[in-house]
Formats: sequence, C-alpha cells, structure tokens
Amino acid sequence: MLRRRVVLALEVIVSVGLLTFLFSRVDVAALWAGARQASMAWLAIALGLYFINVVTSAWRWQLLLRAQGVQVPGRTLLSSYLVAGFFNNFLPSTIGGDVVRIRDTARPAQSKTLATTVVFVDRAVGLMGLVLVAAFGATMAMMINGRDASPIWPYWLWAAFVVGISAAAPAVLAPAGVGRLLRPLAAFHPEWVGERIQKMTTALARFRENPGALAGCFTGAVIVQILLVGFHFAIVYALDMPITFWDLAVIVPVSFIIQMLPVSVNGYGVREATFAFYFGRLGVPISSALLVSLMATGLMMLFSLSGAAVYLSRSR
Repeated sequence: MLRRRVVLALEVIVSVGLLTFLFSRVDVAALWAGARQASMAWLAIALGLYFINVVTSAWRWQLLLRAQGVQVPGRTLLSSYLVAGFFNNFLPSTIGGDVVRIRDTARPAQSKTLATTVVFVDRAVGLMGLVLVAAFGATMAMMINGRDASPIWPYWLWAAFVVGISAAAPAVLAPAGVGRLLRPLAAFHPEWVGERIQKMTTALARFRENPGALAGCFTGAVIVQILLVGFHFAIVYALDMPITFWDLAVIVPVSFIIQMLPVSVNGYGVREATFAFYFGRLGVPISSALLVSLMATGLMMLFSLSGAAVYLSRSR
C-alpha cells in the first residue's frame, strides 16, 4: 500500500510538473480565447467519430470472444466499453477499464482467465494497429514535408511494427511453447497456476484455428486508430490550425504509446509534452499543441460520462 502511494505521488508530481512547465510558456488567457472560438459543429463531428470508434472497439472485442465460443450481445459489450472508458478517464490508472471488461465477460466465458486472455489479445492487436497507422502516417508526412522536416522518421516505426508482429506470432502459431515458457511459474502453486496456464494456451490455440477473427480484429484496430486521428483532425479543423491529417496520424498514435508508460497520472502532462514537441518541430506554437491535446482529452472525458450513466443504471 505504501509503495503504491509513493508511486502515485511521483506520477502526480510528473503530471503537474510537466503541465506547469508547459502552461508557463503560453498565454493562458489567449489559450482560453482560442478554445472559445472553436467551431461547435466540428466539435460535434469529433464526438460522433469518437462514438463510432467505441462501437468499432466493442465489435473487435466481440470477434475475439466469438472465436472462443463465447456469445455476448454487442449491446452488452458496448455498455461495458462505455463503463471501462469512464474508469480509464476518471481513475488514476489505465488498467481500470480492463478490469471492468474482464469482470463483465468472465461469467459468460465461464473463466476469468479466458476473459483476461481475450482482453490481453485485444490490447496487443490494438497496439499493432496503432503502430502500423503511425508508421504509415510518418511515411506520408515525410513524403509531404521532406525528410529533413519530418519530426519522426518512419523507419523506426516500421521496425517496431515488424518486431511486434515477430514477437506475437509465436504465441498464436505455437501456443504450447508459451505454456512451456510459463511453466516455471507453476512452482509457486502447481495446481492453481498450472490450470490457468492451460486455459490460456487453449485460448491461444483457438485463435490459431480462427485466423479470421484475428484478421478482423486487426482490421478493426486500424479502423479505430484512423477514427481517432479523424477525431483529432476534426478538433484541429474546429480550431483552424495548419496541421495535416498525416501529421496527426503520427502524433496521435505515438502519444497514446508514450502515455502508456507508468510515469504520470493517466498520461496527463506526458501527452501534452509529446504534442508540444511534435508541433514545435513543425513550427507550430506550443499553445496550439496544448489546445488540441487538452480539447481532445476534454471531449473524451465528456463522452466517457455516458459510461458513468451506464454504471449507475447497472447499480439501480
């Protein structure tokens, strides 16, 4: 408990420190004035795109569950995703939403281990889709801006994508090998740990037998990332900023990867600093980077309040 409190305190210090530093370099009054001039119509379009993003994410999840023989109505998964989004945005942790998703599918799956494996695979496939979109966006941005003007070289992102695919492929193609790698863990509790390793390897074997589910999930992951880029592009358009779609196709996925690092509270401060760095390399003011990042975060939090309504209706 003490260790967790210390870690949380350090994360708060990082988030507050970065935000304080960034805000000290901009005119806050001008920043607020810029936010008030944003086009409400384009912000509404951004929220619509984000809703489609959540629906697509729930559909991906359903594909993976069906591959395991678990039938859950899409409406149920969508409501679970909404609640998970609320937990992710309003709790000081990015895994709170995954706990909700695992809890909601453990009963129909008749196994908490199976539900956890499906969520983990969904996360892994989503990460690969994220890196692919970033790599393609960086390639297009470099072609448009020129090699010297490109803030992030695409070669690193393509290499990360290839390494990720190469590392994940054996888990699906040879799940028994994963079981052998994890077998030493059974020394702590042979029966309990051994049973869960067996369930996990069985689930991975089912994915190997249903490659269409993984392909559909990956396609959905790419669509989700494109929708997230579109969500940010609508915000940029609402603020009338000179940022291209391809630049956002780089910075949005990269910022999500960076904010996964457990060094801040839900990525606050780190995300804004990433936007500020990338926008700065493009010659765009820090104030614009802060405005886009904070407005995107604000709209996500506003949308996630629908998850609070779903959660309260469940309680009743």
